[in-house]
Amino acid sequence: MQQYRNLGQIRTEILAGLTVSLALVPEAVAFAFVAGVEPLVGLYAAFIVGFITSLGGGRPGMISGATGALAVVMVALVKDHGVEMLFLTVILMGIIQVAVGALKLGGLIRMVPYPVMLGFVNGLAIVIFLAQLESFKVENHDGSESWLAGGDLGIMLGLIALTMAVIFLVPKLTSRFPAALAGILVVSGLVIFGNIDTTTVGDLSSISGSFPAPSVPDVAFNLETLGIILPFALILAGIGLIESLLTLSLIDGITETRSQKNRECMAQGTANIVTGFFGGMGGCAMIGQSMINIKSGARWRVSGVVAAILLLTYILFASSLIERIPIAALVGVMFIVVIGTFSWSSLRIIRKVPLSDALIMVLVSAVTVATDLAIAVVVGVIVSALVFAWNTARSIYVVAEDENPEDGDEPFRRTYTLHGQLFFASVTHFRDLFNPATDPAEVVIDFQYSRVWDHSGMEAIVELAQRYNRADRQLHLLHLSQNCQRILQKADVITDTDPTNDPSYRVTVSGLGGSGGGH
Repeated sequence: MQQYRNLGQIRTEILAGLTVSLALVPEAVAFAFVAGVEPLVGLYAAFIVGFITSLGGGRPGMISGATGALAVVMVALVKDHGVEMLFLTVILMGIIQVAVGALKLGGLIRMVPYPVMLGFVNGLAIVIFLAQLESFKVENHDGSESWLAGGDLGIMLGLIALTMAVIFLVPKLTSRFPAALAGILVVSGLVIFGNIDTTTVGDLSSISGSFPAPSVPDVAFNLETLGIILPFALILAGIGLIESLLTLSLIDGITETRSQKNRECMAQGTANIVTGFFGGMGGCAMIGQSMINIKSGARWRVSGVVAAILLLTYILFASSLIERIPIAALVGVMFIVVIGTFSWSSLRIIRKVPLSDALIMVLVSAVTVATDLAIAVVVGVIVSALVFAWNTARSIYVVAEDENPEDGDEPFRRTYTLHGQLFFASVTHFRDLFNPATDPAEVVIDFQYSRVWDHSGMEAIVELAQRYNRADRQLHLLHLSQNCQRILQKADVITDTDPTNDPSYRVTVSGLGGSGGGH
């Protein structure tokens, strides 16, 4: 029985790979145009990056190739310095990504909060949708572009609707055949045998070519060249890793499996190094094609390898057949991807989550559409961190307890038990919790339920010691961490009163210079 299940999964993987390979062609060609390079430069990248990451990446089932997020950064480099400089930049980009994986920094993606992830997913769905609108444009005789109208627009919309209808209906009839592939085949057959006049892949550009040959980028290797390519390489490496790791996390959630993030960083870096030497524009994870692959039932590495090999086959042998596929069929597939990618549940919960989380979701989606995914995620993480710091800073407080003498006079000692986190955002509120002028002669601050996280927190303690000294009050600090104790001792702001007991210190105000963070 297990053998039959494996054979069934292999069939599913091959069919899913075929579906993905067909969807890769127009994307790779379009992104090559965006970057200002020849279509084969994008197709070679889709083949090499897709093949290597499918074999050795950290996420079986994820598809990588040339992407728009990288292409929009490359266009300025190609325009000013040429395509050979792009190839060298892609090699350096890959080296940086390998280094990130080797240093095991891929796990930093866990720092992305859930509202940012929702915003990323929704923004990405919108970006994929908007990218398909380019297919509704036609080039005029004078080189300008205009929107489809009349009968041409009707045919385009009808074919898209038919593709989507097939994709919706096929799973109700059988689960043994990828719905997206069925949609492409049905509409392609209708257009070819019905002799319907509509835009096809071949109208974009010819995809015929030879096997990519290795070569060293034809540029001068010197510091001037490094100064040109390094900023682009860092940006491209960052965008590629962020987009790939977020896509990887998204697929983890769908398949309820765990991926290897550092392995993905190294595989993606290796793929970009190789593609740079073989005349490709580099790439990263493609969420649209990855979603097609996963929705088609692919769970192994086979589908990605098959997709890459078929893509190369199209370039070498079958370009005339692939060029007859109508663009409307591929647009219909991508519209289904948009529907499946967008987190519709986020629209229902947006009124139930904290206002800050709702705003972050909207902000990340908007920045994704306006700029790119990497910038959107960075902005979302920064805003989330600031919101967290603000909320945490407001939660610091003290519980005061007085010790009165037997005769009932004013208290001779007051103990403040501090609760909350002491760091840069909470130091102002921390200062306001104490009033040395009205406190008793002896004051104890207990840090048992608090943590001191940074230099600002340490400086706040030193400043408070100064205030109590000027008010001629004796101050004791209890339950500070060993690190805090060492730093305060080095700063000469505390002296031991009884080193045999639980740490209790009388603050002296000699030598207040120099302090550091502790926890």
